Amino acid sequence: MPAFEKSPPELVARFEAVTADLDGVERRRMFGYPALFVGGNLVTGLHQAAWMVRLPDGELSELLSRPGSRPFEPMAGRPMKGYAVLPVDLVADDAELRRWLGRAIAFGRTLPPKS
Repeated sequence: MPAFEKSPPELVARFEAVTADLDGVERRRMFGYPALFVGGNLVTGLHQAAWMVRLPDGELSELLSRPGSRPFEPMAGRPMKGYAVLPVDLVADDAELRRWLGRAIAFGRTLPPKS
């Protein structure tokens, strides 16, 4: 099994600060990294130095068209369907980051709950 890098402490602190006031989400760890779930469904989280989100197809395509975004692959060559990595410039922009997180959370609310 490949060794994974820890998320940079600054990114973890950013994740915690930006998501601290979000309602209706469950905070857990996924792949050993901080993540948010809605109804048991993963909607956003960190993986190594990346911040990923889960989106419906149209919004996913919109995000992937932005420079710096890419499909989320927790293991090389193994993309997770419906997930993309947020570009670094977007993560640094409070308003844009919150907008995309809102989209991910809203999408999570449309998914059937997991037990």
